[in-house]
This record gives sequence, structure tokens and C-alpha cells, in this order.
Amino acid sequence: MKARFNYYTASPDTMKAMFNTQAAIDATGLDKRLIALVELRASQINGCAFCMHMHAAQARKLGEDNARIDTVAGWRDTDWFSEREQAALGWTEYLTRLSQGGDGDAAYEALAEHFSEKERSDLSYVIGVINMWNRFSVGFQTHPE
Repeated sequence: MKARFNYYTASPDTMKAMFNTQAAIDATGLDKRLIALVELRASQINGCAFCMHMHAAQARKLGEDNARIDTVAGWRDTDWFSEREQAALGWTEYLTRLSQGGDGDAAYEALAEHFSEKERSDLSYVIGVINMWNRFSVGFQTHPE
């Protein structure tokens, strides 16, 4: 499959704004490995091969264990993820699958148990941003090299 067009060059101001979101994500203070796992999980749900490849590589570069990267889609079926990470991944799945419903109250309660209000807000921002990137990459058929 060939990319439909280069959205970076087609709309540089929009892409500049999207890249600026990374500065806001970096400023949250959230653990970078957790962010990489959340971005990887959302990208898996959305079928974004470009972002899956990028965030798995990013997680490895940050020192994340290959077994955890390989099984993040099955995080409920292992004991390799902390309760805090499980809460973040559950919230990621809920926000990424909004149209499918799900138990938002349970996902939120788990999140609230392990994250401050600021962290909940920041994590939701991270999830929203990766979902936005996934829509660009999937919609315009951007693929890993």
C-alpha cells in the first residue's frame, strides 16, 4: 500500500501544531515508559502500524522489557503490569473505544485509585493525541519503513 499523500508537506502549520503536542506531553511529568505503552496500546486498537512500530521502538529505547512490549495487548492476562499501568491501559482502551461503550465507571475508578487529578487529565491528553496521530497515519496510509 502506498501513502495517499504527504500530510506533513500538504499542511505544515497543522503538522507544526501536532508536533507541539509532544512538548506538552513531555511537560506532564508522566513516566515516559508508561506513555510509550499507552501510545502503543491505542495504536494497536486503531490498527496503526506506523505508530505501533514507532512506539514499540521508543519503549525499547527507554529500557522497556520486550516481553511487556510484546504482550501489551494482553495486559489483563499477565502479571507483568503494575496496577497503575493496568489502570492506565484500561483507561486507554476505554477512551480509544468510546463508540463501543464499555464500563467507563470501572475504568475511571481504577484510574482514580492510582493517578492524581492532574495525572488523569494529562494521561487523557496523551490518549487523545495518539488517537489523533493514529487517524492521520491510518487515514493517509502512512507505513513504517
